[in-house]
Amino acid sequence: MKLYLSPGACSLASHMTLRELGADFDVIRVDTQSGQTETGADYRAINPKGYVPSLELDEGQILTEGPAILQYLADTHPEAELAPPLGTLERARMLEVLTFTSSELHKAFSPLFRASSSEAIKTDARAEVSRKMAFVEALLADGREHVTGATYTIADAYLFVVSNWAHFTGIDLNAWPNLSAFVQRVSQRPATQAAMKAEGLI
Repeated sequence: MKLYLSPGACSLASHMTLRELGADFDVIRVDTQSGQTETGADYRAINPKGYVPSLELDEGQILTEGPAILQYLADTHPEAELAPPLGTLERARMLEVLTFTSSELHKAFSPLFRASSSEAIKTDARAEVSRKMAFVEALLADGREHVTGATYTIADAYLFVVSNWAHFTGIDLNAWPNLSAFVQRVSQRPATQAAMKAEGLI
């Protein structure tokens, strides 16, 4: 497999998950601004959407969208138990967090990474991120180790990556102690450390 990523982007969650699985894969960096891969290839010929991640499967098919890639990886490696079984409430809860992270928290951060955003727009974005973070803080307030309970899943990987963006956008994660502790726990997983080191983040 080949994982197309940009260091520190949401593609980090797919990278972490591949390493959790001990999968055999290659990493190809993408400059989403220029639309080229590190080899000089036209990334839009691989993924017309132009953003990461993309996962090229062994048979050559391209899978896009982070949550879809994460579920595919978990479901094709059930022995790793990175996702609850299909048809269970636990699976629905995991999808609930994946969806929230993608459609709400990730989206709230977007203006903070956009060069064209004014300071007023960024101020509003930080306020919106704070509202989303408060929801996650409440979810973790019962002392659970991971976002859907006692077991680490792909939802933890994605939530970790997006929440960790606070450190790069002028948001103090310590305002949410439960979430801050969660991010710290996930950051210490060997697969997380390996993926972040490979991307030059630590």
